[in-house]
Amino acid sequence: MRRSTQGRPYPEAAQGGSAAHPGRAAGVAMMCGSGLSNQVGAATGALAFPVIGPAGVVAVRQWVAGLVLMAVGRPRLRSFTWRQWWPVLCLAAVFATMNLSLYTAIDRIGLGLAVTLEFLGPLAVALAASRRLADLLCALVAGAAVVLLARPQPSTDYAGIALGLLAAVCWASYILLNRLVGARLPGTEGSAAAAAVSALLYIPVGITVLAHHPPTASAVGYAAAAGILSSAVPFLADLLALRRVPARFFGVFMSVNPVLAALVGLVVLDQTLHAIDWLAIAAIVTANTVSILAAGSRTTAPPGGRGATLPVAAGHPVAATDPLAAEPVAPHGRQTGPMPRCEAC
Repeated sequence: MRRSTQGRPYPEAAQGGSAAHPGRAAGVAMMCGSGLSNQVGAATGALAFPVIGPAGVVAVRQWVAGLVLMAVGRPRLRSFTWRQWWPVLCLAAVFATMNLSLYTAIDRIGLGLAVTLEFLGPLAVALAASRRLADLLCALVAGAAVVLLARPQPSTDYAGIALGLLAAVCWASYILLNRLVGARLPGTEGSAAAAAVSALLYIPVGITVLAHHPPTASAVGYAAAAGILSSAVPFLADLLALRRVPARFFGVFMSVNPVLAALVGLVVLDQTLHAIDWLAIAAIVTANTVSILAAGSRTTAPPGGRGATLPVAAGHPVAATDPLAAEPVAPHGRQTGPMPRCEAC
């Protein structure tokens, strides 16, 4: 067992050590639970769209996520300086925009396609920092997949596709801002503060929407469940899973979230996809997996160690490690791991 620079041993699972690690099966089960919870949460929130719309669902969801992360991160807001506050405020704006654009895209083009498009954000950040031929091929494959998803046909919803791509841009921005926030604030304080600010921003939005579209108890319950299933549950499951499985394995597994989203959309929301859409989703998942494996071959420091630089895994929004930073940060509560996922998402 290797030791960190502080002298503490790293678990073999976190290093990608022995495949027979006794906690590996539990880690895999937790990853499955996290991915399913995340997508089931989004689908559950979509059940409230007919009553309060995507904006109403996102407002309730942000309030729940803000409360959860404030309780976990416990940011010392009064001690923040302007140098710390401005990236937090930018991150809050990204949180707010990303979730609204994603949920509106889900309403227009379905869960599977919306989540697939959003996954392009982390993938783009990873590929932009690389000069390897394999990553260039991954970018070309992902680009071709987007063309397939946006192919002209009578039923094509270009606004929905644009919103999914906007969510991808927000996720990429989140990764870059997370680097700055993680460098200026300890632990999850920055992300918790950003989630709280985002929740405050949605107070007037939520009041306006709910005033014009009186909510039912079931609609509010669906929206609140979305906040819990897509924030609190993945936060805990991912944190525990990353103590039991290698970071790169975690990243590869999380890259199948678009497939989970498409399956959950089919089962829960009765959203069917054409064969060519499934092909595009498979292409993006493959490109992301290859990118993670290629980046992992260049990773030398143990996950969570000081100075560790881990590969990005394009997964939907608990965040873990910023691939561009010299220090691992935990925006969605993950302390280690290769995949930035936004806790407020």
